[in-house]
Amino acid sequence: MKNFIIEKNRGIVSEHFLDKNIADFDSACTYISALPYKRNKDKSNILCVFHELGGTCSTKHAVVRKLAFENGRTETKLMLGIFKMDLEYTGKIKNTLNKFGLKYIPEAHNYLKIEDVYFDHTRPSSDYNDFKNKLLIEKEIEYNEIVEEKILYHKNFLEKWIAAESIPYSLNEIWNIREQCIQDLQEKDHIEFENSSPVCYHNSPEVRDDFQDETHH
Repeated sequence: MKNFIIEKNRGIVSEHFLDKNIADFDSACTYISALPYKRNKDKSNILCVFHELGGTCSTKHAVVRKLAFENGRTETKLMLGIFKMDLEYTGKIKNTLNKFGLKYIPEAHNYLKIEDVYFDHTRPSSDYNDFKNKLLIEKEIEYNEIVEEKILYHKNFLEKWIAAESIPYSLNEIWNIREQCIQDLQEKDHIEFENSSPVCYHNSPEVRDDFQDETHH
């Protein structure tokens, strides 16, 4: 990753990092990845990760993209990927997938692409290589497109997937099955959260609330 110095008077995100004595991009990414994974009350507020000292894959990567944008580093792209949430990813959804006769559920995730290299700052241990082979599709989005636009893209993908794979369920039914899969991920106790998958949903105690937040849009 190409590091750069955060300049003054570039924008609100740059100023918030500088106020924390974080003076370069690498340090900013390290700070963001170390913040707890948690649902944000207002995802549309680019500063929510600072105000709430935590965030999701969406809000964390959005603020890093905005930082790069403010400093003229347009090669730092915010990506939205849809990946296969299957038994290889997590065995905890086995019963739900088997119940409905599904091999996987397409799930959404945000991360960065800088030139031709990918980065995941969801957690300190997150690594794009841990889920790249499960990606079904990805696209570039902007830092202010992580709420309604992300959900719409996800649902549109699910509709096409249902048709292409002759899935015997409606979009609403698949969305509800997805909810059950997400709830299945909550069954482990908090000790195991520290060893969770780098993909933001896996083993996160907050993901059920995050899902419910999405369904209300």
